[in-house]
Formats: sequence, structure tokens, C-alpha cells
Amino acid sequence: MSRAAKRPAAFLDRDGVLIFDSGYPHAPEHLRLMPGAAQAVRRLNEAGYVTVIVTNQSGVARGMFSEETMHGFNHMLIERLAEEGGRIDAVYACPFHEEAVEARYRHPDHPDRKPNPGMLLRAIAEHGLDSSLSLMIGDKGSDMEAARRAGVVGHRFTEGDDLDQFVAGLLTG
Repeated sequence: MSRAAKRPAAFLDRDGVLIFDSGYPHAPEHLRLMPGAAQAVRRLNEAGYVTVIVTNQSGVARGMFSEETMHGFNHMLIERLAEEGGRIDAVYACPFHEEAVEARYRHPDHPDRKPNPGMLLRAIAEHGLDSSLSLMIGDKGSDMEAARRAGVVGHRFTEGDDLDQFVAGLLTG
């Protein structure tokens, strides 16, 4: 794919950015959208960004819920955002952790686990994205570090703020 054909991405952390972080959210009652979340995703869609959720999910590794439950919760989130006009193009989730109870999820420093940039780099490669035109919105230092390592500009969001106002400021600033 030529450089001119590559598209920008908006990488979005899940817990603390799109939804309130209730501590390992995975059940329907945990799905509480951040103020302005769907509108922010729609704004990014309209501005031409490919919207990609990149989320560490160590609750799987810790045995708190299954990988299937994680995927189901992510699907519910995508549907909920879509009900209000926001389209998520892809989800990358990292269920690995160094202290996993199940050996298959145990890894001392998985390349996908933020602050490592693996999820972002895979999305860039798999979707023909331009990292130099892309942005990451996260609420933790690990999100900002993953963005930096992937060549993407990171923006730190504070849980409870209005995500749409935050995104509007990024796009006009």
C-alpha cells in the first residue's frame, strides 16, 4: 500500500477512556460509557480516523473472567457505541500478564502488553495505517509509552472528563 493511501488511526484505551474503570470490567453492569464517549468516536469517524481499541486485559490472566467473556464485553461496548453513532473498526486486547494463574497467559513482558507497542504496531500493519498521522488516547503512563514506542502521538485523558470535548480540542488544536 502506498504511503498516500494509508489512513490515520485513533487508538483508544478502553477502561478509563471509553468506559469507567470499575476494576476489571467484564459484566454487562460494568458497561458504563464515559461522558461523550460515543460522540467522540463518531467525531473521530467523521474526521477520517480508523478507530481502534487497544486494551490490556489482565483479568483474563488473573482468572477473574474468561477470554470469551472479555470478547463478549468488548462486543457489547462496540454495540453500545454504535447505538449512539460511534463506529469501532477494530479491537486489540492483551490477556497476558507475568503473574497469570493459567500458564497459557503467563508472559514476563508480552509484546502486546502496554507499555509495549505490539497492539498498536499490529493494527498499523494489519489495517494499513499511518502512525505519523495517528493518535492515542489513554489514561495511564503505559498508554503514552506504548504510543511513543509505536511512533504515535499520545494524549492523556482524565477519567470523568467529557471525551467528546477532549477529542474536539485535539482535532481543532
